[in-house]
Amino acid sequence: MTRHRILTGGIGKTEVADAIGRLGLEGVEITVSSDLDAAMKLPAGQADYYLGTCHTGAGASLGVLVGLLGRPACHTFGRSVPTEDEARSLLDGGKRVFGFALDRLESVVPVIARAIAGRAV
Repeated sequence: MTRHRILTGGIGKTEVADAIGRLGLEGVEITVSSDLDAAMKLPAGQADYYLGTCHTGAGASLGVLVGLLGRPACHTFGRSVPTEDEARSLLDGGKRVFGFALDRLESVVPVIARAIAGRAV
């Protein structure tokens, strides 16, 4: 049973989807997508979260989504790696869209994907 639908986008969208898949999290559905697709699916309830990547994690990973969904739904980690507590706190605060630098993928994805998978539906 799928509980959490995650879209991946940006320059590392396939790598992010693969990294989430390697975690073997139950109840998580991963779809390689785009920021424009996420901008339509998230408000329509067809997806729950978006993880986007760019070279710096500072802008292009989320630019379209910040503009269309608003900053309250979006957070970029930039080049930092969140702690589990930070990831849970952002999710609890209503963030559904996350951006980060492609070269931080292997560190960021497990933290945010596990935090998402651990959430109640």
